[in-house]
Amino acid sequence: MSYGRNRQSLLSGPRSCPFFAVQTAARLPPHPDAPGPLVPWDETETETESGAPIMSYGPFFAAPEAVRYSPPGAPAADRTRPNPTTSPAVATTQLAPALYVFGDSLFDSGNNNFLPTAARANYLPYGANFVNRSTGRFTNGKTVADFIAEFLGLPYSPPFLSYKRDLLPLTGLNYASGSCGILPETGSPFGRCLNFEEQVGLFQDSVKSLQQRYFQILVDFSNYLSKSVFIVSIGSNDYINNYLETSLYDTSKRYTPQLFAQLLVYKLSQQLERLYNLGARKIVVFELGPIGCLPWITRNNKHTGQCVEDTNQIVSYFNNMLPAMLQNLTTSLKGSNFINGHGHGVGYDAIINPSKYGIADASNPCCTAFFNGTSGCIPYLRPCNNTNKHYFWDGYHPTEVVYSILASGCINNASFCTPYSLKDLVKV
Repeated sequence: MSYGRNRQSLLSGPRSCPFFAVQTAARLPPHPDAPGPLVPWDETETETESGAPIMSYGPFFAAPEAVRYSPPGAPAADRTRPNPTTSPAVATTQLAPALYVFGDSLFDSGNNNFLPTAARANYLPYGANFVNRSTGRFTNGKTVADFIAEFLGLPYSPPFLSYKRDLLPLTGLNYASGSCGILPETGSPFGRCLNFEEQVGLFQDSVKSLQQRYFQILVDFSNYLSKSVFIVSIGSNDYINNYLETSLYDTSKRYTPQLFAQLLVYKLSQQLERLYNLGARKIVVFELGPIGCLPWITRNNKHTGQCVEDTNQIVSYFNNMLPAMLQNLTTSLKGSNFINGHGHGVGYDAIINPSKYGIADASNPCCTAFFNGTSGCIPYLRPCNNTNKHYFWDGYHPTEVVYSILASGCINNASFCTPYSLKDLVKV
């Protein structure tokens, strides 16, 4: 997801001049959790809210040579290694050779930093609770992709655009790009981003480079790809930055909600089949979250209750069509396992019944966001206290605690990620 309204304002002043953004923030009402006046973030601070030291800026991604994959049959010691980019609780044994990540800003780990776009998150308070602070993730800490990487015993998949083509790591890459979607035109008013077809094209380029660098025997490379895990979260922006943006797009006039969902699912299936033809076999595709509950939607539309249910209904057509499409791919493509990640139900329940998940605020963004809390975080302003008690980080994106809930469900529960949980998928 990414910024959806007041585009001209976002593309000018506040985005290009953080100081102006801070001055603007001083005129905004305080965040409901703010302990006092809004103040700029002091980047020299060395402690988090809990008092734990904050790691300074520095090298984030392990060098490719340090993360080589050992093919089956190698001594056990060669297949285990410390993982300096993850928490101490993470297992050091690799459960898969690599994690490849595709999607939008829910998964973007910094690709948009390298693109001419207004949709970026490479400044505080984004990354406020992350090991290396503002890497380009559109949240305060880890994403679902990061939690899955930890479970697999792998480093966080680095943004593809941060690497030279002949130096790609063997433990996976992240191709996700904020503001983009399944359709090529989605998100274009913000500048350049990578739509899903382009992301798969970059993976195709990666396949060639990886094979040339690491593998002399084709069957070993095929085995490596077939055992790797691929995760996809894409389509939210096709609604937020396209179908629901009637002043910029006419898709809602040309397509009923049902036909638009059908178009998205068809285009998505084409690229998923491309991934299969390139060697992917274990592919997890997450359904769309409760877009009608985003602050960008709830604060800009009249409604009763916690969410704008008409918007959730529009998105539900996509989610309802997704399982049959994934099952059809699994049936027709030999040796494939297309997993459906049911994130919508849990995400919605955590908004309607937040106390069940240890969340206190499921309505307000934790950071002080542009345009009455409906857009991205204003640069360098302190976020709310107790970030792990908030559902939303900004006007569009969840906090790390929500991503943790979703990732845990997919890792452990076969009714969340169907028909295999990730624990079971890595054994297939």
